[in-house]
Amino acid sequence: MKNRIYAALLVSGLLAGPALAQPALPTKDTPKKEAPRPKPAAKGGALATVNGVAVPQARANLLLQQQGGRLPDNEQTRAMVREELVNREIIAQEAQRSGLAKNPETQTQVDMARQEVLVNAYIRDWVRKNPVSEADVAKEYERAKSQAGDKEYKARHILVENEDQAKGLIAELKKGGKFDELASKNSKDPGSAARGGDLDWNVPGTFDSQFSDAMVKLEKGKYTEAPVRTRFGWHIIQLDDVRGVKFPALNEVRQRISQQLTQSRIEQMVKGLRAKAKVE
Repeated sequence: MKNRIYAALLVSGLLAGPALAQPALPTKDTPKKEAPRPKPAAKGGALATVNGVAVPQARANLLLQQQGGRLPDNEQTRAMVREELVNREIIAQEAQRSGLAKNPETQTQVDMARQEVLVNAYIRDWVRKNPVSEADVAKEYERAKSQAGDKEYKARHILVENEDQAKGLIAELKKGGKFDELASKNSKDPGSAARGGDLDWNVPGTFDSQFSDAMVKLEKGKYTEAPVRTRFGWHIIQLDDVRGVKFPALNEVRQRISQQLTQSRIEQMVKGLRAKAKVE
């Protein structure tokens, strides 16, 4: 919806930042003009009337609100908003007269836009009635902090499909094979295989528990001499290094945690509604 609004505003130049920030200077060929002033709202809260149809003031207020402070709320901006809304009403009336409102594709787009507005309105209302509290944020922070621990690990792995393959690669390592070369040739994890199995620095909670439990028991430079099974397959893990990690302060991550909790709750709410719905 925002993209549609921005596209429409670009038509009238409303989002042309430099034009708003610094009005064009008159040249010798261009007479100096005063900044346009918005006309007072008509009776009944109308911003203007077009062919007898009222353009509500509420539309202008909403349009400015949707800009999120990117545009100054002043007389010049409101005058431009008024002109944009008048133009929209004129075009919409022409579309009605031309029969486009009855076009199946147009009707589908209108239905989807209406649905999008309703969905967003419901979610906003639900979030307002089910806010994430400071206690919720603090609890999630402590959970994440305890899960992360005070150390992070730089590990490599080779991921294969079955235990026999893993045991074969461990045998090659014991014969002097190089871990990074074997990972590049054999690992089915495309992201790390290209880097010789390197997983970079991570806290244990990043991985499946079976993987992290085996990793934290290793000494630096050692690898697991027995295959480790996770939901992804069979791993050989090598620990390259360990270092202390400083967990960020609550104030640094409060907003992000709140957003994540809100998103998670919305997803659970949708799942709950879906579970009660009859979908055929």
